[in-house]
Amino acid sequence: MTNSEEPFKLKDDAEDLLDVVLEESTEEVPDLGAFEMTPEPDYTEILDNVHEGGNLTDSVVVPSVESPEEDIVAYNPPVEVNEGGTTIPPKETMGVKGSKEAPQSPPAPKKSHKWQYAALFAALLLIIGGSFAVIYLSFGGEIYTSDNKVAVIYVQGTMLTGNLPSGFGYATSEDVCNSLREAAADEGVKAIVLRVNSGGGSPAASEEIITEIENVQAQGIPVVVSMGDVAASAAYHISAPADLILANPSTITGSIGVIGVYTNRSEYYDNEGIDFYISKSGEFKDMGGDWRGLTSEEKEYADTVVLKVYDLFITSVAEHRNMTKSEVKDIADGRVYVGVEAKEIGLIDDFGNLYDAIDAAAELGGIEGEPTVYYINRPSLSSILFGSEETFSKDSVKQLASYYEDSPVGMIVE
Repeated sequence: MTNSEEPFKLKDDAEDLLDVVLEESTEEVPDLGAFEMTPEPDYTEILDNVHEGGNLTDSVVVPSVESPEEDIVAYNPPVEVNEGGTTIPPKETMGVKGSKEAPQSPPAPKKSHKWQYAALFAALLLIIGGSFAVIYLSFGGEIYTSDNKVAVIYVQGTMLTGNLPSGFGYATSEDVCNSLREAAADEGVKAIVLRVNSGGGSPAASEEIITEIENVQAQGIPVVVSMGDVAASAAYHISAPADLILANPSTITGSIGVIGVYTNRSEYYDNEGIDFYISKSGEFKDMGGDWRGLTSEEKEYADTVVLKVYDLFITSVAEHRNMTKSEVKDIADGRVYVGVEAKEIGLIDDFGNLYDAIDAAAELGGIEGEPTVYYINRPSLSSILFGSEETFSKDSVKQLASYYEDSPVGMIVE
């Protein structure tokens, strides 16, 4: 074939191909609904391109398979039958608008499990609530509902005025007095037990606590003291007003007396080269300052102060223990007594532990049967860590203690 005949041959081939395409285009096409077909190509342009020496495929536009998500549609092709007459189930496929490939249908929507989560959450709430209810009823519920309560208040450590919760090694008058008032305000409390474990402290602190004990007793609430290891000096002072005092045979008690302590650091200051200039309004105004010792007149005056506080002490003990001042003075030379001796001289009433004291208090309070024990200020880890975190710190405790123990004007101790 010559080169001049080649275009005519290509033209004949193109026309034959066109006839085939047209025949195929007349075949029945299934209804695709929203499935859009690519517009038919312009066959005239195809033929012209072939006459000009181009390739047939250069003018055929093939639809892109990369299509946006909105072009993807569900399509179910018609049922097919194989040569044996068996029906072939159609397959759902995913297609692209304008392509001949049938698209797949989207997956079925997931079922909502919100109601299951809600039911599970409600069940957990019931379980947690029930657990708290059991704990409440088992360990503390009766405290709020019982009308036959015995309140237990702890006095532990050095006694001071001020406000520190139990557990820091000090028993402050404000904490003890607040606990006494809390117990008295509870109509269900029929009696109070003071659990005392202290070697003494400030005379003023003991007087404040005694005042509150007498207020409680005036409301008809009996008070019983349970002595632990030590209940001496100011700690015995606050025990004396109780309706009943129980101690252990080896409890250290007594120590009825008063001391005044004055520190002289003048030699230390001299060695360190520290000098003082004291401007005072009166002769005794700087008495007790640790930059010098006491003069003879100041020592005499200090003894007078101690004896006055001592007289208040023995008067209070005599009044509350039904003894004369002379009887108390005979045993109030500052010495301590163990429990067995204290009972013989009338400083305590009987022997017994804390639970004996609770039973005795319940009887004095007219409680029949087992009383409900209400521990008001018992020291606990939570009360130390959380109950006083915002108000108290180690520094504030030291500051309060040093104000009393290292007072520049001396320290009076029961």
